[in-house]
Amino acid sequence: MSFLKRRGRFDRYDEPLEDPISGVANLFDVSVVFIVSMMIALFMAYNMLDMMDPKSEMTITKKSADGKIEIITKNGKEIKVQKVTDKRLSGQGERLGTAYKLQDGKVIYVPE
Repeated sequence: MSFLKRRGRFDRYDEPLEDPISGVANLFDVSVVFIVSMMIALFMAYNMLDMMDPKSEMTITKKSADGKIEIITKNGKEIKVQKVTDKRLSGQGERLGTAYKLQDGKVIYVPE
């Protein structure tokens, strides 16, 4: 029975080769990890980790290249985006206070 256990010299070539698709799957996994790490790095670079915290409150003023201004306000889980326009509005309301612009460009709000 020793002839049944004997291996020929070409038997090692009969083993199946590694699937080339498995290498592509590994590249996909690496790219997903890279994308997630880049998103975390961007949030840390712009100090926006508070946007993920459901208890935090913050206000961001954003000015685009064409001069449009947006005010982004976050209170808890609610996020509001307000666009600032130069159009005049009319209606009824109440006076809340006065704003003064100093020589160095700072604006001070004085409530009444």
